[in-house]
Amino acid sequence: MRPIVLPLAVAALAACSASPSARADQLADVRTRTIVVTGLGETSAAPDLATLSIGVETQATTAGAALKQNGAKMRATIERLKARGVAEKDMQTQQLSVQPRYKYDQSGSSPQIIGYTASNILSVKLRNLETAGSIIDEAVGDGANNLGGLSFGFADPKPHLEKARTAAVEDARRKAEILAKAAGVGLGQVLQIHDGYAAPPPMPMYDMRAMNAEAQSTPISPGESILAANVTIIYEIR
Repeated sequence: MRPIVLPLAVAALAACSASPSARADQLADVRTRTIVVTGLGETSAAPDLATLSIGVETQATTAGAALKQNGAKMRATIERLKARGVAEKDMQTQQLSVQPRYKYDQSGSSPQIIGYTASNILSVKLRNLETAGSIIDEAVGDGANNLGGLSFGFADPKPHLEKARTAAVEDARRKAEILAKAAGVGLGQVLQIHDGYAAPPPMPMYDMRAMNAEAQSTPISPGESILAANVTIIYEIR
């Protein structure tokens, strides 16, 4: 005897087998409409921190002699910085190298080593900007002869970043409201917020290689530093 398959059972079976695509169609019908905007916020303030690369470069006929002379001058420089209140945690060696110096001639023969150059670069954070100029002068007087770029920033950037992020959210909200009004739709609730980073405009850099070590005080103008942030916010369209 053949089994009897009821039409209702066949329909139910077909519905079950087709349920994934059916669910996808249903989701497509009720898919949330959104507006995606990115907001940018900036804040500026007078910096309270200066970072400077202070270096010592020495030359001698042997690598050992060049390195020894370099070490003596760098130690004197570091001791001077300590005496002026620079903490050890604010001094970090960036580079230490000894390189041969060559003599080249026009005959095309192999170059000859005529001596060695030792270089030691120290990154220094100066937290008292009012005395930064005189500290630099004294460091040069004690042996430093290679000064890199001077940049300014903040010892604690968090409060400034919080202001920048708040401004970024407000900027994103304004953009979303403009877009929603132009499109003739309503702006709904916030669905997602993505915090991003915005590179600030380049801060001024000062080349101090040719600075006169006998100057009474090197003038330093910190001006203002800028911190920036961006956010991407997804709003629901009503």
